[in-house]
Formats: sequence, structure tokens, C-alpha cells
Amino acid sequence: MSTSQRSIDPITLSVVRGALETAQREMTTTLEKTARSSVFNLAHDYSNALFDHMPEMILQGQDIPIHLGSLMPAMKAVAEYYGDDIHEGDVIYHNDPVFMGSHILDCCMYKPVFYEGELVFWTVCKGHVTDIGGPVPAGYNPDAKEIYAEGLRIPPIKIWEKGVKRTDVINLIHSNMRSRRNQEGDLNAQYGACSVGERNMIALLDKYGVETVRAAIEELKNMADNHMRTLISSIPDGQYHGEAVLEDSGHGLGDLTISADIEITDSNVYIKITSPPQVPYFINSYAGNSMSGVLLGLMMFAQVDPPYNEGLYRCVTVDLGEHGTLCNAKEPAPHVNCTTTPMETLTDAVRMAFEAAAPDRVIASWGHASGINISGIDPTTGEQYVTMILASIISGAGATQQMDGWHACGPLCCFGALSSGDIELLEYQYPILIHKYGLAEDSGGAGKHRGGCGTVWEVEPLGHDMTVVAFGEGREYPTMGAAGAEQISPELKLGRLEIVHEDGVTDLYKQNTVTQISPGERARNTNPGGGGYGNSFERDIAAVLKDVRERIISIEAAKLEYGVVVDPKTLQVDEKQTAALREQQKQQKKIA
Repeated sequence: MSTSQRSIDPITLSVVRGALETAQREMTTTLEKTARSSVFNLAHDYSNALFDHMPEMILQGQDIPIHLGSLMPAMKAVAEYYGDDIHEGDVIYHNDPVFMGSHILDCCMYKPVFYEGELVFWTVCKGHVTDIGGPVPAGYNPDAKEIYAEGLRIPPIKIWEKGVKRTDVINLIHSNMRSRRNQEGDLNAQYGACSVGERNMIALLDKYGVETVRAAIEELKNMADNHMRTLISSIPDGQYHGEAVLEDSGHGLGDLTISADIEITDSNVYIKITSPPQVPYFINSYAGNSMSGVLLGLMMFAQVDPPYNEGLYRCVTVDLGEHGTLCNAKEPAPHVNCTTTPMETLTDAVRMAFEAAAPDRVIASWGHASGINISGIDPTTGEQYVTMILASIISGAGATQQMDGWHACGPLCCFGALSSGDIELLEYQYPILIHKYGLAEDSGGAGKHRGGCGTVWEVEPLGHDMTVVAFGEGREYPTMGAAGAEQISPELKLGRLEIVHEDGVTDLYKQNTVTQISPGERARNTNPGGGGYGNSFERDIAAVLKDVRERIISIEAAKLEYGVVVDPKTLQVDEKQTAALREQQKQQKKIA
């Protein structure tokens, strides 16, 4: 009997599992320490994964969910595209959503790992590049009516071939991008990450051999499969529905509803997505990206233990609906905003469908992304800079049945994996002055358990005019709460972009837009908080007072949203007025 046909012993299984996790973590560390752009080295907007020869994902990092779900169909699309034309020393690059990429700013590198002449693994690194060409810096073009107006599409292409670097191909790619120096540094960092992963995987094979390692990997897949099937089996068989509304964020087509219907049979689940026809606006989502949204909605509900690999999804069948719809777009639909909008709405719909099947697992939604990109000419160097301000999309986490939502942990699409980076490093790298970065008061959804706060980020250009691009949503409708949490003052929970002029006049932007500001002017971006859980008038009074003293909620919101009256001078609770307000609210609930 071969090793692959017999049970792997638990010690070897644990060692192989640890080696896989170490290989992936070292890929992440390599990328962080060698990348050049702030999107990579500060914000960590990248993901690394390992695949076997099949190719199936054998380990996903604790990285960006919007990347990880799409990596599985993208890896298969790339492998199928090249077929037998894959050789030792090849490196493939790709961003095209038609080939299951997420959006064209997420450029992915695939390195096949050969051992004794046999393809055994793939090391894969996907990252959000600072610019991808096109008419708008940083790629988010709200005026695009088709994908050709958004930037450079890269179908699967070899940038190293049998160990030889294709400088002509790489030059073609970088010649279409702004801030070339950053792009070159980030590409080299991705190559380094994939190479470090390859080195560690070969060392693992040297120690245990191909058959033993494959047997361990299959056992880890089976373990993940068992974890998910055990959960699905605990849910009553039946059909369940969830839906969420995507707000009109500037396309003029009105609100759009995305729905998810799930059918559970024994340990299997079928997920059907229904969405409107695709639109001439940059919020369409191609299939690879939508798979990420669906799987994130599932994982938010499931919260299963590791390992996290493709075995988790053996029991899951996904139907994204008719081709040519918002969540199953076809060429030439514009799409660059899709990794936040409509992905986060799709995720909410899927999560809510599962929660309809198991109400005891209900949680509030996390804040959706509502951020900005900036660009300009650095007056000290004459070079163009472009960056996505990931700090500007840091929103709040949703509350649960047991606890408040975490502050500054979102947005939903990144689910805690994004970092905002140090203000000083951003000011060192770009000709900007950051006047403010902190929690946005009153942004967390009210509830018995409060949603986490979103953030406010305010910037001024130094010595030059700066382009500001607003993208995302959460500026019309606040984040969804759960278990009866009401939006008593929804205007406090919304995202928004404000341009503050030198004379103090402030322009408010609630739609996706491209604008410019000059020295002395400021762009202030506020992100929505997470949703609340339960009746806010049942929140512990001491917790409300603590939030007021820490400026998480204002004195006015404490009274309006929680029925807690706080003296503005002493910051003490007026117990008599508070009791009267809460009793009044209770009586109104009974009448309603």
C-alpha cells in the first residue's frame, strides 16, 4: 500500500500543516518587507496562497477575503489556459476578470513549483497595484461605461519563461502605469514572495517526499470538508432567502437589490444569486469576484475552525445567475469598484440567507467601503504619485449577540485583514499633510450591543494640486443592524467626502466623483461604522456613559439613540430622566 493510500500519522500531519502555514506566512512577510508602495507595505492589500498540482487551494492566508475566494477559479482558469505548456521557471501574471480575476487592480502572480521534473505545487500572490493605467489615476473611473475605459487588462501571460525574465513584456505592462518605480518594486516583491514559497515547499518535499506530503494535504482537505459539512448538517433542510439593497451611488439607475436563495439538503448547500442586469457603471462584478462575495457571506456565518483550504467548499454549489447580470457580468461591463461594491452587498445577502436558516447565529453587518484615492505630481521630484488610501476605507465591525463590534476593523470586503499604516510613513512617502485620522464619533450602529466606529481621514496636498477620487457606498443607507436594532439617527452613520476650502466653506459629496484640491484645502473622508445588535434602549447604561466619556458617541446621541441622559458638565447620568425616557420607549414599543 502506498503512503497516499493509508492514513497519515497525526505527528507527520501536524508537521506538514505547520510547514505549509510557515511557507505562506514567509511569503506574506517577504511581500511586506520588500514592497515599495504603501498599498503593499503599509496597508497589506495583498493575499498569498498555496495550491497543489490539481490545482486546488491547500492553504489560504489570513488575508483579504475578496482576493481569496476568487483565487480558486482564477488558478484553474490560468492552468487551463496554458494546459501542458507549463514549465519549471515559468511565472505567470494576470488580472483579467474574464479569466476569473477580481478586478484589474488586483494583479496576481502564479509560480509553478516542480520537484524532480513533476509539477507539484503553485505559489500564488495577488496584490492591489497602485495604478493600472486608464484615464483616472488609481483605476477607479466612475465615468467608465465599459471595461476598456478603466485600465490595462492582462490575460494570463508569462513574465518569466523557463527561468528567463521577459523584460519586454514587463516593460509593456509598466509603461501603461503611473508611478512606475512603485509598480516595479511591487512586482519584484511579488516575485520574491512566490520564490520564498517555492523554496519552502521544495524543502518540505525533500524531507517527506511527494507521496507523504500529498497524503497529508488530502487529509487536511478532508478535515476542512468535515468541518463545513458538520455545520451544514446541523441546519434544518429547506430553502431560505436573504436580500440586500445596493444604494444608488451616482449612476442614476436607482437602488438595486441583490438576493440569495439557499437550499440545504443533508450536508450540502446550493446557493443561487439573483441580481439585476449589468449596468454602464463601474459596479458590475464578474464571476471570480462574485465567488469571493458568496464565500465570504458563507464564512461570516459558518465561523468554522481551520484548516482553511478548498475542502471547505466541496459541499457548496454556487449559481451566480444569468450571464450579463450585476453579479455575473460579461465583457465589456465596467467593474473596477466591484471588490467593494457590489461585493459587500452580495456578501450581506448570502449571510442573511444563512441566518434565516439558523437565527441563533445572526450578527450585524460590517461597514461597507467608502474611500478615496489620491494622485498628483510630487513638487520635490517631479514624479507622479498615485495611491489608494486604504486608511480611508477602514470602517467598523458589526455587533454580535455577545459583544460590541470592533472599531476601525472593516470594511466588510477585507474583514479585518487591512492595515491603515502609520501617518508619518504616508507623509514621508507622499507630498501630503494628514490633519486627522481617528474614530468617527456616532458612526457605530446603535443597539444593545453597539456597532464599531468607522474612521475619519483628512488630508491636505503640499505644494501642488491633488486629484481626489471617491469610490464605494454607505453614503445613503447606514450599515444593517440585526435582531431589532433600529436606525434612529441614520444620518450619523453614513460615509461622506467633504472638501474643506480655505475660507471654511465645505462641499459635501455623497456620490462617487473625481475632483481636485489645492494647498490650503482639505479632503475629509468619513467611513460608516458597523451595525448594532438588539434594542439600543436595552444597552447597559454604564456602557453608554463609558462611550460618551470616550467620545464614541455624543451626549446628544446617547439621549436620542439609547435613552440615556448625560449632564454635559459633570458627565454623569441623570438617572431620573433616563428611567423616564426608557420607560416611554418601552410603552411605545408595546403600542406598536
